[in-house]
Amino acid sequence: MPLQIEYPFELPKGYVDEDGNLHRKGIMRLATARDEILPLKDMRVQNNPAYLSILLLSRVIVELGSIKNVTPEMVENMFVEDINYLQELYRRINNSESLIVKGKCSNCGKEVELSLVPPEL
Repeated sequence: MPLQIEYPFELPKGYVDEDGNLHRKGIMRLATARDEILPLKDMRVQNNPAYLSILLLSRVIVELGSIKNVTPEMVENMFVEDINYLQELYRRINNSESLIVKGKCSNCGKEVELSLVPPEL
Protein backbone atom coordinates (compact mmCIF):
# COMPACT_ATOMS: atom_id res chain seq x y z
CA MET A 1 0.00 0.00 0.00
CA PRO A 2 1.55 3.34 -1.03
CA LEU A 3 2.20 6.03 1.55
CA GLN A 4 -0.56 8.63 1.67
CA ILE A 5 1.10 12.04 1.50
CA GLU A 6 -1.86 14.36 0.93
CA TYR A 7 -5.10 14.56 2.90
CA PRO A 8 -8.24 16.37 1.75
CA PHE A 9 -10.17 18.41 4.29
CA GLU A 10 -13.15 20.72 4.61
CA LEU A 11 -13.00 23.67 7.00
CA PRO A 12 -15.90 24.11 9.44
CA LYS A 13 -16.37 27.79 8.52
CA GLY A 14 -14.00 28.51 5.63
CA TYR A 15 -11.48 31.14 4.62
CA VAL A 16 -12.86 34.33 3.10
CA ASP A 17 -10.39 35.86 0.64
CA GLU A 18 -9.97 39.57 -0.09
CA ASP A 19 -12.61 39.39 -2.83
CA GLY A 20 -15.17 37.85 -0.46
CA ASN A 21 -14.91 34.32 -1.90
CA LEU A 22 -15.34 31.46 0.57
CA HIS A 23 -12.83 28.60 0.44
CA ARG A 24 -13.62 25.49 2.53
CA LYS A 25 -12.11 22.46 0.79
CA GLY A 26 -8.38 21.97 0.76
CA ILE A 27 -5.46 19.58 0.86
CA MET A 28 -2.85 19.22 3.58
CA ARG A 29 0.35 17.24 3.01
CA LEU A 30 2.53 15.41 5.49
CA ALA A 31 5.10 17.66 7.14
CA THR A 32 8.82 17.23 6.65
CA ALA A 33 11.58 17.93 9.15
CA ARG A 34 12.34 21.06 7.12
CA ASP A 35 8.75 22.26 7.60
CA GLU A 36 9.20 22.09 11.37
CA ILE A 37 12.78 23.43 11.53
CA LEU A 38 12.75 26.45 9.21
CA PRO A 39 9.96 28.37 11.00
CA LEU A 40 12.01 28.24 14.22
CA LYS A 41 14.48 30.65 12.59
CA ASP A 42 11.72 33.13 11.71
CA MET A 43 11.74 36.31 13.82
CA ARG A 44 7.95 36.19 14.17
CA VAL A 45 8.27 32.82 15.93
CA GLN A 46 11.20 34.00 18.04
CA ASN A 47 9.15 37.02 19.16
CA ASN A 48 5.95 34.99 19.64
CA PRO A 49 6.23 31.17 19.81
CA ALA A 50 2.47 30.85 19.16
CA TYR A 51 3.18 32.01 15.59
CA LEU A 52 4.87 28.67 14.88
CA SER A 53 1.55 26.97 14.14
CA ILE A 54 0.66 29.72 11.63
CA LEU A 55 3.88 29.15 9.69
CA LEU A 56 3.60 25.37 9.89
CA LEU A 57 0.07 25.36 8.54
CA SER A 58 0.97 27.75 5.72
CA ARG A 59 3.76 25.35 4.67
CA VAL A 60 1.68 22.14 4.66
CA ILE A 61 -1.63 23.37 3.22
CA VAL A 62 -0.99 22.86 -0.49
CA GLU A 63 -4.42 23.94 -1.69
CA LEU A 64 -7.39 25.83 -0.29
CA GLY A 65 -10.27 26.12 -2.72
CA SER A 66 -8.84 27.75 -5.84
CA ILE A 67 -5.80 29.03 -3.91
CA LYS A 68 -2.58 27.13 -4.65
CA ASN A 69 -0.19 29.23 -2.54
CA VAL A 70 -1.36 29.54 1.07
CA THR A 71 0.52 32.29 2.91
CA PRO A 72 1.02 32.93 6.63
CA GLU A 73 -1.11 36.06 6.26
CA MET A 74 -4.00 33.97 4.94
CA VAL A 75 -3.74 31.56 7.89
CA GLU A 76 -3.64 34.57 10.26
CA ASN A 77 -7.00 35.67 8.86
CA MET A 78 -8.75 32.32 9.28
CA PHE A 79 -11.43 31.85 11.90
CA VAL A 80 -10.26 30.31 15.19
CA GLU A 81 -12.51 27.27 14.70
CA ASP A 82 -10.80 26.57 11.36
CA ILE A 83 -7.32 27.00 12.87
CA ASN A 84 -8.21 24.53 15.64
CA TYR A 85 -9.50 22.07 13.03
CA LEU A 86 -6.31 22.39 10.95
CA GLN A 87 -4.04 21.99 13.98
CA GLU A 88 -5.86 18.78 14.96
CA LEU A 89 -5.64 17.46 11.40
CA TYR A 90 -1.91 18.26 11.38
CA ARG A 91 -1.43 16.29 14.61
CA ARG A 92 -3.45 13.33 13.34
CA ILE A 93 -1.68 12.92 10.01
CA ASN A 94 1.83 13.57 11.33
CA ASN A 95 1.68 11.49 14.53
CA SER A 96 0.64 8.03 13.44
CA GLU A 97 1.92 6.08 16.43
CA SER A 98 -0.55 3.71 17.94
CA LEU A 99 -1.62 3.98 21.57
CA ILE A 100 -1.62 0.91 23.81
CA VAL A 101 -4.49 0.79 26.29
CA LYS A 102 -4.66 -1.80 29.07
CA GLY A 103 -7.91 -2.99 30.58
CA LYS A 104 -9.95 -5.97 31.71
CA CYS A 105 -12.40 -8.00 29.69
CA SER A 106 -15.89 -7.31 31.01
CA ASN A 107 -16.92 -10.95 30.42
CA CYS A 108 -14.04 -12.99 31.86
CA GLY A 109 -12.01 -10.41 33.83
CA LYS A 110 -8.81 -11.25 31.92
CA GLU A 111 -6.25 -8.44 31.45
CA VAL A 112 -6.10 -7.28 27.83
CA GLU A 113 -4.10 -4.79 25.76
CA LEU A 114 -5.64 -2.90 22.88
CA SER A 115 -3.66 -1.09 20.22
CA LEU A 116 -5.51 2.04 19.13
CA VAL A 117 -4.41 3.42 15.80
CA PRO A 118 -5.51 6.89 14.66
CA PRO A 119 -8.36 6.64 12.12
CA GLU A 120 -7.54 6.85 8.45
CA LEU A 121 -8.61 10.08 6.88
